Amino acid sequence: MRSEKQFERANQRARELRAGAPRAVAARFDRRTGRIVIELNSGLEVGFLPQMAEGLEQASPAELEQIEITPSGYGIHFPKLDADLYLPTLLQGFYGSKKWMAAGLGRVGGASQSHAKIAASRKNGKLGGRPRSRGAV
Repeated sequence: MRSEKQFERANQRARELRAGAPRAVAARFDRRTGRIVIELNSGLEVGFLPQMAEGLEQASPAELEQIEITPSGYGIHFPKLDADLYLPTLLQGFYGSKKWMAAGLGRVGGASQSHAKIAASRKNGKLGGRPRSRGAV
């Protein structure tokens, strides 16, 4: 059973969160720039490309036009995609789950062109390149 003290402490933490963290008051998809734009209660507007966010990467402009803000102001919901974004983590630069973000970093790292990577590729090429995969027997 929860005590009255625990209940009051939880309410106090919620009040502190609401007082300190920015909340969304409006959100829209800007077709001209191709960005999701979120207006915060502080007056600041934040925009990002949908391709950067988990669940929105393949969305069409029509699917992005309908955006709902949760009653708390901390969540952004895209009904046509059944996708949700949490504003506090979005503002910290996290556009999805840890697994999704790691996969994106792997794609970026694999596509990088450093001098060491180019040299290693050339050296491997002189040795005959990547071994051929053996087909299923």
